[in-house]
Amino acid sequence: MARADGPALSPGATGGPPSAESARRAVEAVWRIESARIVSALARLTGDFGLAEDVAQEALAEALVTWARDGEPAHPVNWLLATARRRAIDSYRRRAALDERYALLADRSAGDETASGAGADDLPWDPDRVDDDVLALMFVACHPVLSPEARVALTLRVVGGLSSEEIARAFLVPVPTVQARITRAKKTIAAAGVPFELPPAEERRERLGGVLSVLYVIFTEGSTATTGDRLLRPDLAYEAIRLARMLAALQPDEPEVYGQVALFELVAARFPARTGPDGEAVLLEDQNRRLWDRSAIRRGLAALGRATAGGRGLGPYGLQAAIAACHASASSVAETDWERIVILYEALGRVAPSPVVDLNRAVAVAMATGPETALPLVDDLAASGRLSGSHLLPGVRGELLARLGRTTEARAELELAARLCGNVRERSVLLRKAAALE
Repeated sequence: MARADGPALSPGATGGPPSAESARRAVEAVWRIESARIVSALARLTGDFGLAEDVAQEALAEALVTWARDGEPAHPVNWLLATARRRAIDSYRRRAALDERYALLADRSAGDETASGAGADDLPWDPDRVDDDVLALMFVACHPVLSPEARVALTLRVVGGLSSEEIARAFLVPVPTVQARITRAKKTIAAAGVPFELPPAEERRERLGGVLSVLYVIFTEGSTATTGDRLLRPDLAYEAIRLARMLAALQPDEPEVYGQVALFELVAARFPARTGPDGEAVLLEDQNRRLWDRSAIRRGLAALGRATAGGRGLGPYGLQAAIAACHASASSVAETDWERIVILYEALGRVAPSPVVDLNRAVAVAMATGPETALPLVDDLAASGRLSGSHLLPGVRGELLARLGRTTEARAELELAARLCGNVRERSVLLRKAAALE
């Protein structure tokens, strides 16, 4: 990609005409890095969230053709914005000639430099408002009027810059399904009259949990895929980390945002050791901890420190990060501070109660004091029916029964867990455990 202060590429600059492939790579690179700023600037300019996303995509399509013919411009972001603005103006012209919205848009755009002549400092947005624009984009994409699935798809599309194909591949759903979710989401936002603006501080705090929840869903699917033949979907997980870091930079006064960053970094630090050469799952006790990403651990611990320094106490993500920190600081499973993990899970159960938290606490209790004290907790959870249909509960119960020497029952539980598990790699681990008990 051309330097921001360099001349525009010409066909002869590289010894030959630019190719469609080089143009595609350039467009993808600019979009992946700058998509949130581009769409947020267009949304503020047009006042129409759906139109902003549409004209941005049209500008990308035009760039693929123009940049392949003429080379990448010196200021690609300005080029894309100028092109998208022209597309927006054309759209308004088609809707109603010179109506009030077109007049307002034309007035805002008056005096802009052409894409090829704009200087590096002549960004077509107010630099002092960029952060607010991107933050507004995240809150709009995660608006409560949308379904959880729509929030995830729209966030990955307009904030993360992923294509419908990439989102579909990550969640193993058909591309038309993703496209339909995104289309419905934009129509819902328009129909509900959701303004493209940064919510007031109080409302922002109320809706922050929804934004964090969307990022958590994205990361969780990336760190342990619910279906398919891969245990990890690292591209999805790292995209969630990138978005979480962005949110932390835009909301530096929110400790729980740093708690989520810490959680993501500390969990992702174990990715290199979680799968073997053939993609098979490697259990925690068998992982080579020297493969853990120490840089990610340092970043996670630093973020956890920021969350703790807020003085408000750790929230759900901060508490999960503290649990991950216990694993990250231990040299082995045996040396892990399981008593502290039990306490942290008890605190998490009070702050954000869920059957999965209760199940994880039972696992920690088993590691701290033995399976005989943990099994009644799991049995109570099974009796409640709160995790019926999930492979997690029979998987844990089978492990505890195996440790207690009740192999026939344990094998039945592990085989049930395997039947309920949608991920091929996790299923194979459960079947291996069941077979070993024979």
